[in-house]
Amino acid sequence: MKFFIDTANLAQIKEANDLGILDGVTTNPSLMAKEGIKGNDAVIQHYKTICEMVDGDISAEVVSTKFEDIIEEGKKLAAIHKNIVVKVPMIKDGIKAIKWFTDNGIATNCTLCFSAGQAILAAKAGAKYISPFIGRIDDSGWDGMQLIGQIVNIYDIQGYETQVLAASIRNANHIIQAAELGAHVITSPLEPILGLLKHPLTDIGLAKFLEDAKKFQ
Repeated sequence: MKFFIDTANLAQIKEANDLGILDGVTTNPSLMAKEGIKGNDAVIQHYKTICEMVDGDISAEVVSTKFEDIIEEGKKLAAIHKNIVVKVPMIKDGIKAIKWFTDNGIATNCTLCFSAGQAILAAKAGAKYISPFIGRIDDSGWDGMQLIGQIVNIYDIQGYETQVLAASIRNANHIIQAAELGAHVITSPLEPILGLLKHPLTDIGLAKFLEDAKKFQ
């Protein structure tokens, strides 16, 4: 399973990348704004910087909702770097755009997925990734992980090549569950990724190790 980090913060991207386990980055205009990145030129330059830092797929999200506008915006994003994946919303014109991008050699990540039906449409249109939003589904009273398992199963049965990218990760357990269900990718803030390192028995064992090591100094 591939690990993406969901942020526009360069320090966090570097920290995750330095662990040696980072496969890519997802970001969006809201995450850019949190880092004070505003204006087209600044956003484009920020994407370039991220692409130079991480050797993997970098999802760059369009803000348009009409087919022609999505295409024009997506083409500009794709021209930034060979690793850019154009993130397109799960709407009617978004599906049309994903099909156009697929036919023209531009990789896409279909975002804002909340159902298996939406995931089927994205796969039929040729999306490289489908991004079900686990945390937001949980917030609405449904089971986000159940959806991940359902989509993975459908894709396996039908032979779709679209990769299931578990998004809206809230904690380390979400990552573990996504792996158990066969998700191809997770995208997460830094904290849940680092949370995978933590276990109270590790802390106890490390303290004992350090205590024993002092005896030989």
